[in-house]
Amino acid sequence: MFTLDISPALLEQALRHRSALSSNETYQRLDSNERLEFLGDAVLELATTNFLYRQFPQELEGTLTSYRSSLVKTTTLARVARKLEIGDAIIMSKGEAESGGRDNDGLLADTFEALVGALYLNSGFPAVESFLGEHLFIEFDTILKEGTYKDAKSELQELVQADNLAAPTYRVTQEEGPDHDKEFTVEVRIGGKSAATGIGKSKQQAQQDAAEKALKQYKT
Repeated sequence: MFTLDISPALLEQALRHRSALSSNETYQRLDSNERLEFLGDAVLELATTNFLYRQFPQELEGTLTSYRSSLVKTTTLARVARKLEIGDAIIMSKGEAESGGRDNDGLLADTFEALVGALYLNSGFPAVESFLGEHLFIEFDTILKEGTYKDAKSELQELVQADNLAAPTYRVTQEEGPDHDKEFTVEVRIGGKSAATGIGKSKQQAQQDAAEKALKQYKT
């Protein structure tokens, strides 16, 4: 279980999913974690950029951008959140929990970002860098070794077309959340059949997530 230097009130807000607001009278006049998530997203990107800039002084901008995307993408953040058992601590409605909310990649990643935002407000940027260095940045060795920082959509298209099939197609199947905090679900189809489904905060992120999942299946 994770421990962070965050005040109890701020920690509770960071863990409060919007579904809890309507399901419990106690929370109806309180804020969800969406504002903290908004802040945490920006802090996370800056901290990750700073880490990679210093860690790889010879790499070009394009490569560093790919590295950063691989670290801050939904699936990576969700994996770290699971290791920290964040899902067990999220405050959500009974319905959200019963529908698998505590193990939902997008919800876990959003809560992780909200915690980063709360930690930044409470303890400052150095504390955020220390936390990310201990729990997130250590994931990069595996990412680099496995080559998962590469553009998944391009790699999938090359493999598919090498088998004389048409290029993969992507379709948005679901949109959730308010306009400022959308979560997209995208299906990728190969040869007219569904190959995988991905999620992300933008259509592009969701497409990349779907392509990564399809790649794992296509290579087996």
